[in-house]
Amino acid sequence: MALRFMTAEEAASIVKHGDNLGFSGFTPAGSPKEVPTAIAERAMAEHANGKPFKIGMFTGASTGDSLDGALARANAIAFRTPYQANSDLKELLNSGDVNYYDMHLSQIAQELRYGFLGKVDIAVIEACDVTENGEIFLTTGVGISPTLARLAKKIIIELNHKHPKSLKGVHDIYEPLDPPFRKEIPIFNVNDRIGKEFIKVDPSKIIGVVETNRADEVGGFAPIAPVTAKIGENVAAFLASQIRSGVIPKEFLPIQSGVGNIANAVLASLGANPDIPPFKMYTEVIQDSVIDLMKDGNVTFASGCSLTISPTVLEEVYNNFDYFRSKFILRPQELSNNPEVVRRLGLITINTALEADIFGNVNSTHVLGKHMINGLGGSGDFTRNSFFSIFTCPSIAKGGKISAIVPMVSHVDHSEHSVKVIITEQGIADLRGKSPIQRAQTIIENCVHPSYKEMLWDYIKLEEKVHTPQSLAACFGMHVQFAKTGDMRETQWGDYIG
Repeated sequence: MALRFMTAEEAASIVKHGDNLGFSGFTPAGSPKEVPTAIAERAMAEHANGKPFKIGMFTGASTGDSLDGALARANAIAFRTPYQANSDLKELLNSGDVNYYDMHLSQIAQELRYGFLGKVDIAVIEACDVTENGEIFLTTGVGISPTLARLAKKIIIELNHKHPKSLKGVHDIYEPLDPPFRKEIPIFNVNDRIGKEFIKVDPSKIIGVVETNRADEVGGFAPIAPVTAKIGENVAAFLASQIRSGVIPKEFLPIQSGVGNIANAVLASLGANPDIPPFKMYTEVIQDSVIDLMKDGNVTFASGCSLTISPTVLEEVYNNFDYFRSKFILRPQELSNNPEVVRRLGLITINTALEADIFGNVNSTHVLGKHMINGLGGSGDFTRNSFFSIFTCPSIAKGGKISAIVPMVSHVDHSEHSVKVIITEQGIADLRGKSPIQRAQTIIENCVHPSYKEMLWDYIKLEEKVHTPQSLAACFGMHVQFAKTGDMRETQWGDYIG
């Protein structure tokens, strides 16, 4: 069957108001660009003519500005799931103008298959190549593309010539069976390959191919700052101590790391610590620091869902692809984040907290419990099922006006039962085997900034003779104080009790 080539505008004309669209990629890596931009322009034209035009959106995770940003600015989104990181979209979902539901990233593909989330009318998938018999070769991000392609009634391909066809072979495309016929996922080593190199679909579903030559909209990372460097050093020192004590096998264990500046600093510190042996990674996002560690021989192999690296680093990878091809594999997030595989491989998981409380609960998503930042992402998939989980964060923010350690988090994403270690630039709190009061004492002593230590020691004295020394009257006092005055340091517990 011959492929039908078309413009982005022609592809956008196929989309109807009320359609649910699924988009490929994971972060801006592998996300479509031309077609969603054209859909946004069509939405604005329809609105100008007094006609409604909004779509539902399924993605792997966050996307680029040409997707989430363009559609948000066009007021073209009816609902969105699962994870986002665009400022324009964030404004709409926090104002209630876009229905947004946050999800564990490992679950979205299967919940689409289960029928929990509604139909998929059109899948828009970025590819480095596509064949007339329905073989789709993805680019730098996989996400939920295999499930979208299978469930969608129609498929539009963005054939992006910015990504070489030499990417063929780095993907491992596999969908688990659904219950009651599900079998084990046979990944027993990080570099096991269990699927195909491409997505195979009925070629009659591919209704159009839009050619483009646009780079992934991945931003760079900030230089490593003193605070993030110290966090990274603390993480590396802790893991080295666990090797010496025999808790971690001398061969080490695979690492999962979150995304962002702290994660980059942590990985750099792991590579620089002579007591940390070369290691493998089983993670979501392969980012710049991982590529640096591969070049130095500190990361021997990485399994991920996307190659989310800055443009200059991606160009370096493509220019030296004979070397890097054997160093990584890209899988659907249903595999990269799969709890069964995470537990089997014994991952050491390292993620970033927005805030933590003195008992070990972690908030990853909500400012003051109500303003969504980005979403849960895959941190829950990894945290609950890890060999042990580490959460990192600076001890203070906003020049000291906010403490990242509080009496009770304003929103719980990871409970104290899943969080094993908390690390700030101040130090390390190993929470394993500790009671609530012991956890509180350990976190306050080791992780809290000096300007908040006395305040939090005074807090646990409010309710001393109980299993968990939590005061219902005062537990959100620091949050309330910040909302009132913009500075948690002004909190007086007497204002909330008595």
